[in-house]
Amino acid sequence: MKITNLDVYVLRGPDGGRPHWVSHFIVPTANEILVRLRTEDGVEGFGLATCYSGIEAPLNAFKSGIGEQILGEDATAPERLYEKLFGLTAQRLAHEKGWGRESLIRISAAVDLACWDIMGKIAGLPLYKLFGGYRDKIPCYVTCAYYRDGKDLAELRDEMEALKAQGHTGFKGKVGGVSLAEDMERMALVREVIGDDKHLMIDVNRAWNLETAIEAAQLLEPLNPLWLEEPVRWHDDRRELKLLAQRTRIPLSAGESELTSYGCRSLLEEQAISILQFDCTMFGGFTEGRKMAALCELNHVQVTPHHDCFVHAQLVASTPAGCFVESFTDPERDPLQAELFENPPQIADGWVTLNDAPGLGLTLSEDAVAKYGERVPI
Repeated sequence: MKITNLDVYVLRGPDGGRPHWVSHFIVPTANEILVRLRTEDGVEGFGLATCYSGIEAPLNAFKSGIGEQILGEDATAPERLYEKLFGLTAQRLAHEKGWGRESLIRISAAVDLACWDIMGKIAGLPLYKLFGGYRDKIPCYVTCAYYRDGKDLAELRDEMEALKAQGHTGFKGKVGGVSLAEDMERMALVREVIGDDKHLMIDVNRAWNLETAIEAAQLLEPLNPLWLEEPVRWHDDRRELKLLAQRTRIPLSAGESELTSYGCRSLLEEQAISILQFDCTMFGGFTEGRKMAALCELNHVQVTPHHDCFVHAQLVASTPAGCFVESFTDPERDPLQAELFENPPQIADGWVTLNDAPGLGLTLSEDAVAKYGERVPI
């Protein structure tokens, strides 16, 4: 089933003038690459690559001929095509073409997701069934409490009350960007608004040193967080996560900032985290995502992927290790979740119910692609 057509778009959200900050960087409202494949038999599939850092490098790879590595390949052999594209990271051709390692990893993820979408459509099955079919309904939480210029506790309260009214049962708040005292006040307010019967998750985005993380975990324990996410700085996080885990009862989570599945494996080997949060749209696609999910199951670690809940729902629903997916129900924060698909799965009362449609089970909205997308010449 040869790939005969490749279309690439960059999807960007509008500049609202008041960005959403995490502890130390701005999160773009949308900054994704959309890859659309079509086979010789007319079967179409799509995949996404999320780029929090610069998006120009992977776009330049498409403009400089990486499509030649994809066209003509068998869409029903995603493992082989993924290995080919990922393998370019260690080949002279990539250097000659100026294809950086991170760019190749992002591109291989998007192409892999598109191939699996095609595989599901050929099989006539949604991917969660093709991957194992553990269940068709999974929990989700909403990410919230971002820092914004001029945002005070009154605005935070209004935000949380609006999200609670939407029916969410899990809320992940951002910390690490102000003093511990201020962050504790913010998270105490979040807990007050959502109540003791709802899940509260805390996300630091790798802002704290180990000493601060230990102190913060002690202060957070009375709020009963479900997990503490990426609490320590990047440069020695695997070892510091292990040291922190020995000093707190709060489960730790990490994984979204890894560059490969091998990095996620190393996190598990440290035996420090209870939840792995890899992102199939940033590395690995479903080819590696399935391996990471299996590894989590065998190591008694839960799978809660980062971002793109409607894509990751297929993987989370397929495995006994599946835990949550992450949602963004504020269109100002993520317009793509709100508009990119004509048939998004239903989110209600803290659960996502998957579609029965084959493959990813998602139909792209051509209006949304035209609104947020720019076609990349290849």
